[in-house]
Amino acid sequence: MNQSAMVTVPCLVTVAAGVFAPGHLGELTRYLPFELVDDVLAMNGAVQKRMRVLPSRVGMYFVLALTLFPGIGYLRVWDKLTCALEDLDLPRPGEKSLRDLRRRIGPAAVKALFEAVAVPLAPPGTPGVFYRGLRTVAFDGLNSVKVPDSDRNRSWLGKTMTRLGLAGYPAMRIVALAETGPRGLLGAVIGGRGERSEVPLARKLVPLLRAGMLLLADRAYDAANLLNEVAAAGAHFLVRGSASRKPAVGEVLPDGSYLSEIDDLSESGRLKVRIIEADLDVHGADGTRIGDSYRLITTLTDWRRYPAGELIQLYHERWEIEVAYLALRHTLLGGYVLRSRDRAGAEQELRALLAVYQALRMAMTGAAEAAGADPDRASFTAALESAREQVITARGIEDPGDPDDTGRIGRAVLAGLLPVRRARYSARKVKCSTSRYHVRDQDRPELPTRITRVQITIITPPADRPAARPRSRKDQPPGPRQPRPDTRRDQVTRIMASQPRHDWAGRDLAALLGIKPRNMLTQLAGWTRLGFLAKTGPGRYALPGPPPAPAAPAARQQDPVTAGIIAAATEAGEAAATRAPSLPPPTPFPAPAGTPHHRRQAGTARRAAHGRGTGSGPAASRPSAETATPSTKLRTAKNRDCVPALTPRPHTRTLSCLLPAP
Repeated sequence: MNQSAMVTVPCLVTVAAGVFAPGHLGELTRYLPFELVDDVLAMNGAVQKRMRVLPSRVGMYFVLALTLFPGIGYLRVWDKLTCALEDLDLPRPGEKSLRDLRRRIGPAAVKALFEAVAVPLAPPGTPGVFYRGLRTVAFDGLNSVKVPDSDRNRSWLGKTMTRLGLAGYPAMRIVALAETGPRGLLGAVIGGRGERSEVPLARKLVPLLRAGMLLLADRAYDAANLLNEVAAAGAHFLVRGSASRKPAVGEVLPDGSYLSEIDDLSESGRLKVRIIEADLDVHGADGTRIGDSYRLITTLTDWRRYPAGELIQLYHERWEIEVAYLALRHTLLGGYVLRSRDRAGAEQELRALLAVYQALRMAMTGAAEAAGADPDRASFTAALESAREQVITARGIEDPGDPDDTGRIGRAVLAGLLPVRRARYSARKVKCSTSRYHVRDQDRPELPTRITRVQITIITPPADRPAARPRSRKDQPPGPRQPRPDTRRDQVTRIMASQPRHDWAGRDLAALLGIKPRNMLTQLAGWTRLGFLAKTGPGRYALPGPPPAPAAPAARQQDPVTAGIIAAATEAGEAAATRAPSLPPPTPFPAPAGTPHHRRQAGTARRAAHGRGTGSGPAASRPSAETATPSTKLRTAKNRDCVPALTPRPHTRTLSCLLPAP
C-alpha cells in the first residue's frame, strides 16, 4: 500500500435545528437533556420572549460549558460549542451578548437544574455503596472555591484571615451532602459572610436524608440539634464526637461500646445513642507508626448486626467526600477563580459547576455498574477529558436508547480503570510556602507508606465515670456554676510567673504541658496578638512587662500625681507577675484643664460615698485577689494601665487518622 494514500472519514453530527444548534454539551447532553433544560427554564420564567439568535436553552448550555473550560474566555467557549457546526453558518455573538444571555438565565434556573439531577446514583448491589443495607452518605464543607476580588463579592463573602493576612480572593463557603460510594452529590448550600459555620448550613440539607441512609460526619457536626434532626428524618448517623463531649456511661455492651443519651432535649425526649471509644495504632511498612483516638456516636444500637470494629473502619469512608471536592475544585475547575464579579453570577456559575460534576459522575457510575466494578475505580480525569472532546466534536448528543451503551465517556472510563486502592497513609506535607497550613504533621513519614497493620483497641470507660457538664445553660442545675479547671493559658501564665525575668521557648512550654509544639506555638502567637503575652525573640515569649514611664519635660519637674500613677502601674505589673495577694489601688487621673470645679468635687464625693468596688463600673466587676486566676490578675493590671482587656479565644485540638476502607 502506498504510504502517501489518503482516506476520507465522514463524521455524522446530530444537533438541534436552527438557532438551537449551539445548545448542547456533547455526550453529557444525555444526562442533561433538552426537555429537562426547557422545563427548568419555563418553571423559573427564564424563557425568551421573542425568538432571536440566542435562545435561553442555548444560554443554559453555554453556562454549563463555561465550567468545562474554566481557563478561557466567553468567545473561546462559544467557538468550542460551534467548532463542528461550521457548515450551519451560525452567527458568532459578541461578549456583551453572552453576558446579557447569562443575566437572562439567572441563578434560579441553574439551581433547579442541579437539584433535578442531584439524586442517588448507584442502585442496590453496587460494590462499595451500601453498608449492611444502608446507603452511606457524608456531610462536609468546602472553602476553597474562589471568586474575583470585586466590591460586590466582598460585600457578601468577605475575606478569610490567614497567618499572612487577608486572603487574596473571597472564598465561597459550601456544605454538601454526597454519597461516599459513587461520590455523587445529593445537595449543596452556599453560605455568605455571616454563614461560615458548617452546622447551620448542614441543617438545611437534613430534609434530603431518607430512611435507609447512614450519615458519616466528622466532629465539626457533633451538634445535638443537628443529630436530633437527622434521627427525626429517619436516617442513621455515625459521627465522631468532639473533645468536649463526654457522655454518661449507660449500659455497657459485650463488644466494649456502651449506650448513652444526647444531652439536648427533643419533643420525644432524649435521643438514645451508642458510643464507641477506641485507640488506633497504624503501622507502616517503613517502620513508622501513627495513632489516634476515636469517640464515635451512632444510632446503630444493635451491636450484633453492627460490630464496633466494623463501624470504626467504616468511619474512614467519610473521606470520600474530600475526594469529591478534590475532583470538583482541582480537576474540573483546575484551580481557577470563577469568572463572575457579583453574587448572582457567582451562584449561577457554582450551580452549573455542580450540575456538570453530577453529570460526569452519572456517566462514570453507569460505566462502573455495567462492568460490575466499584465506582471508586472510575477515573474522573478520563471521564472529564472524554467529555470535553465530545463537546468540541458535538458527538453523542442524541440518546441511542440502548441501556447497555455506555457511550464514549463510559468506554474511556472502562479502558482506564484504576487499580484497587492500596491501604496507605501519606506524608501530609504542604508544598506551597505561603499556605496557612505551614506546619506538617511531624509524626508522619516523608513519603507515602503502605499500611501493614491496623490495631484497634476498644476502650470501655468505667460505669461511674462522671459525665461532662451540660453543653447548654438550660440543662444546668440551678444555682451558681461550678468552678472550671484552669485553661491552658492559665497554666502557661502560672509557669511564666514562676520565673518573671525568664523568657520561654514554645517547645519548652509544650514539653511541660505534654502537647504538640506546633499547637503550642499557634496558641502563643494568638495570645500575643491579644496582648496577654509579649514576644521576646523567635519562638520565645514572656509575660508583658509594665509600660515604660513617659519622659518628663526638661524645663519642668514631673507632676507628683503623674509620678504616683506610674508607680502604681509598675507595682501592679510586678504584683501580677509574682502572684502577689493584692494589688495597690489605682491613683485617679488629674481632671483636664477646663473641667468645672463643682463637677470634680461631685465626682470625688460620689466615689467616696459609694466606696471601692460598688456600683456598675469596672471596679464592681473586678474579682478579688483571693479568687482571681493569674490571667485575671494580668488583665486587671492592664486595665489599671488603661489598656483594654480582651476576651481569650477558645482553641480546639484537632487530630486525624487514616484507616483502610472496610
